[in-house]
Amino acid sequence: MSHPSIRPRRALASVAVGVLTTTLLATLASAPSGAVEADPTPSPASSTAPAPSPSGPPTPEESAPPTPPTPASGTPAPDAASSPATPTAPQGAAPATPKAEPTPTPTPSPTATPTAEPFVPIKMGEHSQRVRVLESRLHQVKLHSEVISSDFDEVTRRAVVAFKRKHDLPGHRGVVNEVTWTTLVALTREPTQNELNNVYKPGPALLKKGSKSPKVRNLEARLAQRKHFRGRVGATYDRKTVRAVRAFQKAARIPVTGKVDVRTLQRLRAVTRRPTRSELRNWGFDLDRRCLKGRVLCIDKTTRALKWVVDGDVKVRLDARFGDPYYPTREGSFTIFKKSRDHVSSIYHTPMPFAMFFSGGQAVHYSPDFARNGYDGHSHGCVNIRNRKAIARLFDQVTIGTKAVVHRS
Repeated sequence: MSHPSIRPRRALASVAVGVLTTTLLATLASAPSGAVEADPTPSPASSTAPAPSPSGPPTPEESAPPTPPTPASGTPAPDAASSPATPTAPQGAAPATPKAEPTPTPTPSPTATPTAEPFVPIKMGEHSQRVRVLESRLHQVKLHSEVISSDFDEVTRRAVVAFKRKHDLPGHRGVVNEVTWTTLVALTREPTQNELNNVYKPGPALLKKGSKSPKVRNLEARLAQRKHFRGRVGATYDRKTVRAVRAFQKAARIPVTGKVDVRTLQRLRAVTRRPTRSELRNWGFDLDRRCLKGRVLCIDKTTRALKWVVDGDVKVRLDARFGDPYYPTREGSFTIFKKSRDHVSSIYHTPMPFAMFFSGGQAVHYSPDFARNGYDGHSHGCVNIRNRKAIARLFDQVTIGTKAVVHRS
């Protein structure tokens, strides 16, 4: 038989369990559907049973804690008496990244602006790479040859003077100051490495082996002035011409091809003069060495010609006739000691117009017989000339004391 005080305690426990169950169901109904599963461990407040009556010790049923009901969703509901749960991101969403605090931008320290170095003038005597650039740019404005060097020489100085005069630039005429340099750079482009190092590409050939033209004669005469061509000049571009052109190209530091292009012709013209008629016609080819200096009447009995030579250049060439074996024209070096415009021979009583005496009674003069009969006749030792107008002009140029050389070539 049970003790009479136990029944009221059991009834009180049943009531407490019912109240707790109702409270849990109400909490589950009001919680959001996406709430995170709460800790299934009951809180101390919800799991603490009412204090037992001091009338007696609790029975096993009274000491066992009540089991909370399982929610319909399968997720244990949080304890109503516990503190509110911390909101959590929905399932499947990426975890929130904490916002980083902005890093303060460091204040740059003031930097000193570099000061441009002053321009150093380029002048006579300088040897540097910038002289090569200067000469190359001057070549672009046609004031310097395309042959570039590192030396600021007289040729460079004259080009600078011409450039400054043309553009009315201030400062010393032969010195490249900053204004001059800035103006030159504005008018030209940056030189290439090939231009700075004198590396050139050959151009189309204007004359080459096999060419036949008066231009070839002119070319050979100019090459002869530079001592690259030897012999009689002609109108045919042959192996001798090729060798002479190659020698000149090598000396001029341009592509050696043996053919004449625009560059070769320009370089050759720059260092030679226009060939004379004497050079083009080979008049001076067989000159006696005594005729190479000063003003000389050079008379060649082999070619039967008189040449008026001034410093090695044959100005006039005239046909000449000489004495026969009985009255030979004397050979040697003489001096004109007498002139007579309308002379008449005192021995033969024949006219000797424009006579210029060089040895005793022998003279250079005009001969009407030579003009009529040519080389069929002969003189009595004088040098006969058959071109009256030419000997008349020559008579006015020859002075007393002029050298006369009679020789055989």
